Amino acid sequence: MTPRRIRDSPSLRSKPVPTAPSHSSPIQLGRYRKIPEGVTMSNLENALRELREKRNRAQIEVENLNQIISGIESLNGAGASRKATQPTRIVSAVSRRKMARAQKARWASVRNQSQAAETAKPTGSGPAKRTLSAAGRRRIAAAQRARWAKLKAAKK
Repeated sequence: MTPRRIRDSPSLRSKPVPTAPSHSSPIQLGRYRKIPEGVTMSNLENALRELREKRNRAQIEVENLNQIISGIESLNGAGASRKATQPTRIVSAVSRRKMARAQKARWASVRNQSQAAETAKPTGSGPAKRTLSAAGRRRIAAAQRARWAKLKAAKK
């Protein structure tokens, strides 16, 4: 059986809509057909049945397209459906425990190395701390007293 195209379907071809003389505006159904208000109920029922048939055919066509797409993706090996259903790597609980222990050991060694580096730092690494002589401290204190005296004199 060959698949039928939707546009080749005889029910999809546009049919003339009977018009009745009316002064009111026509009723708009979708964006394809306009039905005047004077149309009988049986014609509306026929139109509704026809629209439902079109919808069912379109759904079947979409399902067929989805099957074709998934078939092509499975041949290609890069199908999204395969990735969603099957994980790429399964690790047992025992292996996960081993990996966790190994990672903890790595972190412990990193911590031990950083602690060893911190204790070694003050002995010789970095610039030596400079001390201020007593005479230098006296000069700074005298200069600060002079600044404050000048400020107080300016306020008066």
